[in-house]
Parts: sequence; structure tokens; C-alpha cells
Amino acid sequence: MSEIILAAVLWVGSHLGLSSTPLRGVLVNRIGAQGFLILYSLLAFVTLGYLIWVYTSVARLDYLWLPNPDLFWVAKVTMPIAFILLVVGFMVKNPTLVGAELEVEGAGELATGVTRITRHPFQWAVIIWAAGHMVANGDLVSWVFFSSFALISLLGTILMDNKKAAAFGPAWEAYAQTTSNVPFAAILAGRNRLVLKELVLPVLVGVVVYALVYYFHDALTGTVVI
Repeated sequence: MSEIILAAVLWVGSHLGLSSTPLRGVLVNRIGAQGFLILYSLLAFVTLGYLIWVYTSVARLDYLWLPNPDLFWVAKVTMPIAFILLVVGFMVKNPTLVGAELEVEGAGELATGVTRITRHPFQWAVIIWAAGHMVANGDLVSWVFFSSFALISLLGTILMDNKKAAAFGPAWEAYAQTTSNVPFAAILAGRNRLVLKELVLPVLVGVVVYALVYYFHDALTGTVVI
């Protein structure tokens, strides 16, 4: 257990520590924005690779609950939703993406497709993916592994909102008024509406991607598909 905890701490700590603390500004001033991006990407690649290696190597000895085929259905039901959010998040203009710009004019009408549901579709895709696998896998090693991704993504939505608000000012305020972090919150509050025709193609693409990953899951991960 100590190995997976260490790997998870390194992954989460380096990811959030570099991107969302004053250390980012210090490093950018010293090595430049491009140098920081290279350092950040390299560290993320190394720590993520180490976490995955540990997860696939350590023994599963401690369980919150024993494997239950009935719980596998939680992952099977939630994974299509996660993949749809993952795919459609890159099929619409979204100012939350890295490097995206946002102007005051038209910011309030920018939300379309999946961004009507949440302005952070990628992050929520990861959260849903992680939560589904935490339910399906009752061992503590899996819980540490998947919860690290959920934690980064959940905190990431909040930290990203703060960064964009500081960067875009009034334009972000206008965009945030018509969108929400939590899925469907803006729609339920009457600040936006669901337009199904905008989601038809993205949903089909997401389902196809999920079907391919489902089919090749064993070959890709070395584990039985759940």
C-alpha cells in the first residue's frame, strides 16, 4: 500500500503543485513559459507512468469489499457517459481549454452542445470514469489509484475557473452565467437549456469510441473488461 500511496502523492502533488501554486510563477520567470511547459509535461509523464506501473505491479491484499460482478455494471453504465463527455468536450469551442481565448462580445452565447451541460466536460469525464471504477474495484490499491485522478479533476475544475476568471474578467463572468461546473446545474437553474440536436453527432462519436475501448480493453490494460 505504501508504494501506491507514494506514487499517487507524487502524481497529484506534482500536477497541482506546479500548475496551481506560486511555484508556477517562480519557474516561469526563471525558465520561461515554454521551459515551464516542458518541465511540467515531463514531470507529469514520469509521475503518471510511475503511478500506472505501481498500480499494475502491486498485490491487491486489502479490500473494502470483495469483487462483485453486480458492481461491474456500475462501470459499464457510467463509462459511455464518460466517453461521450470526453469526446464532445473537444468538438465544441470551449474557453476552459488550455490556450483558449474569450472575448466579452458573444461570451454569454458561446455555450453550445455539451458545454450547456458543464463547462468542464473532460474533467467530469475523468471523475465519472474514476468513480465508476472505484465502485467496481473494492480493493484499496484501486481506490488510491482512481481517487487520485478524481481528486485532480475535481480540484482542477475549481482552479481552472479561478484562473480563467482572472485572465478573462468580465468575459468569463458572462460565460459563467450561462454555464456551470457541476453538470446540468445551469440548465436546472434556468440559465441555459438542453438542445438535443447539438448532441446527436458528438454522442454517436463518443459511443463509437467507447465501443472500441471496450472491445480492446483487455489488450490495452491487461485486465478483464468491466
